[in-house]
Amino acid sequence: GKHLARERLVRSGPGLAGVETQPLRVWLQDWRLRSDDDGSPWRLDIDADGFSLQLELQPGVGVVLQGDRGLSQKSARPGNASYYYSLPRMQSRGSITVDGETHPVNGLSWFDREWGTSALAPEQTGWDWFSLQLDNGQSLMFYRLRQADGESDPHSAGSLVGADGSKQPLRLGDVELTPLEWWDGPNGNRYPVAWSLRLKQQQRTLIVRAVLPDQEMDLSVRYWEGAVDVVENGLPVGRGYMELTGY
Repeated sequence: GKHLARERLVRSGPGLAGVETQPLRVWLQDWRLRSDDDGSPWRLDIDADGFSLQLELQPGVGVVLQGDRGLSQKSARPGNASYYYSLPRMQSRGSITVDGETHPVNGLSWFDREWGTSALAPEQTGWDWFSLQLDNGQSLMFYRLRQADGESDPHSAGSLVGADGSKQPLRLGDVELTPLEWWDGPNGNRYPVAWSLRLKQQQRTLIVRAVLPDQEMDLSVRYWEGAVDVVENGLPVGRGYMELTGY
């Protein structure tokens, strides 16, 4: 019943943080992600203030290159883009320890990796971002970029990934988003925490609702990101997460 989030920012030297690829090693002090070889699971070990997390993760449907072969354009301005890939259905098992009590966990994890040299264009004010794991094996990623004039940026985009890993690109006109419920944060930000998400071609309307309204990330950047339930025709059809900048 409580949202927990931590971040750690560490310079690479001397040996405090780094990456190795053969075999995979990523570390920030004692936070570690590793894998012995291409066939072994990833192992995540996080000991944070207030909780610890240990997971083994298998890739599932594998890597999804978002955008145009991994290049995700965010506006018409040159260079306003990112490289972006996802592993949307990583089979996961392990444990989480909170307040000295350890709980076994298993299920699906979503891994996103995105990097670039710029953020929002001057005419953009924020985004609404959805990553959903549907029970039929599909994975949906979609982000709407918001403009200062209240309209949606035409570079809003996403993908619908089948259970077999096949990808169908989604454009702004393929998805209709309508906020249904709002939550007012203690620092003045307002977030839509329930949505109607309509996939026009598939003639499906998904209701996406926050598991907890208060999942504001009060870290080096304040925004909302957290777990959501997905319902269709009154029945649960998936889980996922949502990322929002304040209104």
